[in-house]
Amino acid sequence: MKKERGGITGKFIGLLCLALALFGLYLARRPLLGFAGESWVVEDPLQKSDAIIELSIDNFYADRATRTAEIYRQGFAPLVVASGVRLRPYAGVSELMEHDLIERGVPKEKILRYPHDGENTREEGEALAKLATQKNWKSVIIVTSNYHTRRTRYVFRRVFPENISVSVAGARDGDFDPERWYEKRKSIKEFVREVVGMAVAMWELRGKEDKHQATQQMVEPRATGTPYLV
Repeated sequence: MKKERGGITGKFIGLLCLALALFGLYLARRPLLGFAGESWVVEDPLQKSDAIIELSIDNFYADRATRTAEIYRQGFAPLVVASGVRLRPYAGVSELMEHDLIERGVPKEKILRYPHDGENTREEGEALAKLATQKNWKSVIIVTSNYHTRRTRYVFRRVFPENISVSVAGARDGDFDPERWYEKRKSIKEFVREVVGMAVAMWELRGKEDKHQATQQMVEPRATGTPYLV
C-alpha cells in the first residue's frame, strides 16, 4: 500500500513539474519566438565591391530594391544586377526590378538585367556564380529580404568560388517583423518556409564547405600602420 502511494506521489510530482515547465514556456513564448526570428536575420559588414546583386523576387513594396538603391548611393559598388526569374522567353522579373531601381535613384546604365531560370536560392546562386566568374568579379554584395538572409549566406558562400568575396545585406520587409513575426499569418508562413528551405539547402549542399569563412583580410590599423589579420 505504501509503495502504491509513493508511486502516485511520484507521478503527481512529475506531472506538476511538467505543467510548471509548460507554463514557463507559455510565459516566455514571446521573447523566445522573437529571439528565433531575430536569429534568422544576418547582416555582413559591407565593403567596396564589384557589384550589388538584388535577388528575385521582391515583395509588393519593393523593399529589396529600396535597400539595393541605398547601398548603391552609398558608393559600395558601381553596378547593380537585377537578378530576376524568367517568366516568358521575352520578359521576366528583372524588367520590373529595373523599373523599381530606377525609381529609387539607380541610373539605368548602371543596372545589369540578369534573367535566369532558377527555381530556388541554390539554383539562382549557381547562375549568379557563373555570371560573377565570367565578369571576373572579386567581390559582390547580395541583397535579399531580412528573413532570407541566413539561408542566402549559407547557399551563396558554398556555390560561389572561394576567390569571390560574398557579403549579404538584408532589406527590411513590410510583411516580416523579426521581433513579432508570430503575430501575422503571412510572416509565419515565411518563417516556416525559410526553415524548411534551409533544411533542403543543407541536404543539397552537404559536403560543400564555406571556404569564404576561412578567408582573412589584411587590415591597416590606424595607430601603427602594421597590417594584422581579422
